[in-house]
Amino acid sequence: QLAGLAVIACGLWLRFGGPMAEFATDKKSPELFFMGLYVLVGAGAIMSAVGFFGCCGAARESQCLIGTFFACLLVIFAGEVTAGVFAFIGKKVAIQEVQKIYDDAYEDYMKNPVGKVNSTIYRYHMALQCCGKGNVEQQMGLPCPENIQLPKASNCLVEIQNVVTTNLHLVGIVGIAIASITIFGMIFSMILCCTIRNMREMI
Repeated sequence: QLAGLAVIACGLWLRFGGPMAEFATDKKSPELFFMGLYVLVGAGAIMSAVGFFGCCGAARESQCLIGTFFACLLVIFAGEVTAGVFAFIGKKVAIQEVQKIYDDAYEDYMKNPVGKVNSTIYRYHMALQCCGKGNVEQQMGLPCPENIQLPKASNCLVEIQNVVTTNLHLVGIVGIAIASITIFGMIFSMILCCTIRNMREMI
C-alpha cells in the first residue's frame, strides 16, 4: 500500500509540480510523456487497493485472497516491465514532442511578441531556466529570467532534453524499486499461502 501511494505521489508531482507541468498549460501538451505518468498513477492506485486485499487475506488467513493478491501482483509486475520498455523506446519521441511545443511557442513569439504569447514563452524559460535556442542575437529580444546571464544562457532545446531525460530516469528508478517490492510481495504471499495450507493439513 505504501509503495502504491509513493508511486501515486511521484506521478502526480511529475505531472503537476515539476518543470514538465508547464508544457500542459496551453492547447498543446506532451501527450506521450503524460500518458506514461497517468499509467504510473493508475498502477499506484491499483497497488494500494491490492495491498489492502493482501492485508485482509493475511489477517483472515484466506488462501483465496492471498492467491488473488499474488495474481494481481504478477499482473502489476508485467505492466511495470512493459511500461519500462515503452518508456525506454519512447524517450526520443517524448523529447522531440516537448521540443516541438517549445518551437511552436518560440515561433509564435517571434511573429507577435506581446500579450499571452510573451507570458507563455517567459513561463517556459522560467521553468527550464534557459533562454532561446542558442542564437545570441535573438536572445536579446526574448523575455528571459532575470537571473540568467546573456549571452551565456542555456539553449532551451538542450534543457528540454535534459529535463525529460532526468524525469524519465526518475520514473525508471521508481519503477525498478516498485518492481523489486512486487517480487518480494509475490514471494512472501506464496510462502504465506503454503504455510496456511500446511497448518490446516496438520490440523
